Amino acid sequence: MAQHRKAIIIGGGPAGLSTALRLQQTTDIKCTIYELRPEPTTLGGAIGIMPNGLRLLHRLGILGEQEDIVSYASAHTGFGYMRIKRTGLVDVLLNAVYKAHIPVYFNKRLTAIDDNEKSGVTVTFSDGTTDTADLLIGCDGIHSYVRQVYVDPDQAPEYSGFSGLFALVPSSDLPASAAAQTSGLNVTLNEQGMFMATLATAAGDEMFWGLSQQVPLPGTGDSRDGWEVHRQKEVEGLKSNVRQILEDFYPVYRLPLGGVWYKGRCVILGDAVHAMQPHAGQCASMALEDCFLLARLLKDATNPLTEVYKRFEEIRRPRVNEIYSLSVQNGEIRKKTGPWGLWAKELAIGMTFWVYWVLRLEKWGRGQRHLVYDIDEEDL
Repeated sequence: MAQHRKAIIIGGGPAGLSTALRLQQTTDIKCTIYELRPEPTTLGGAIGIMPNGLRLLHRLGILGEQEDIVSYASAHTGFGYMRIKRTGLVDVLLNAVYKAHIPVYFNKRLTAIDDNEKSGVTVTFSDGTTDTADLLIGCDGIHSYVRQVYVDPDQAPEYSGFSGLFALVPSSDLPASAAAQTSGLNVTLNEQGMFMATLATAAGDEMFWGLSQQVPLPGTGDSRDGWEVHRQKEVEGLKSNVRQILEDFYPVYRLPLGGVWYKGRCVILGDAVHAMQPHAGQCASMALEDCFLLARLLKDATNPLTEVYKRFEEIRRPRVNEIYSLSVQNGEIRKKTGPWGLWAKELAIGMTFWVYWVLRLEKWGRGQRHLVYDIDEEDL
């Protein structure tokens, strides 16, 4: 029997599950997934997935109905825009992983990484168990243990200056007229930032709403306790009926550009290596692009891992830098302002849309070209 290469994937979120599926689809690599939490995550609200990411979910064999609010990209890719609960996406991916007989182990806290050039990479967990594989892939998010203890210990998340308040609300709790009018992505600027509302499920039985706003670091410091005090202060400032449905107050963190992406037999993907602000709607799609490219590069078992990882970074870093910069740029509109500043923003946006329509810029893909990007067309 032919021997298979083995990969250990740390992280059972969308990035880790997608990576395991794609490696099994296109390479000889057998994956085992280890997740820190004791069960599939219940964290997160609704996430948006753009055409470049939806096309990759389709290639994984996982896709749902999409809104067409990016017509140029939709015409060129066949895919529109989808907003889905993060838990829903994890459930769909996890079911696909189980059907593919890829083992997933929960409640596994990584405590050590031993990267041996000859014998492989060995990981140790807090329960005393170990596992060894040919390569280790860190898909464990912005606070990645793989990055912190081995690949790039000097790289730490930084506060973006923005935070979000959001909740998921049953559509049945809304007035019938309001529920009927909620479709697509509804956005309103205000002096505090940006308010948005959209359906979060294909059935339309839940609505996601959120306020993205500029929030300074709390006086108590950039720590969990400091943010908890700040969250309580913000919540107390809201009306009582809003407080009852408010679920979370999230400071938005990102990783500075320029960090290390791989070391030895280990590579990190998605938010573990290039966490960015969500203001370009590309976080999930960036992770999907990562795993698809890595799978292509790993298809040839004769390629040394060092060359695979080097080429992976060479191809991905310019694209990541572009979308990272776009997310920062889009975040600027969410900064706090006064009445006149808000008026100026609304006027500028209105003029932009008017020019866009008059000059038919959408026909040429102005502002949407990054959405038609196909990672599988990159030269290896």
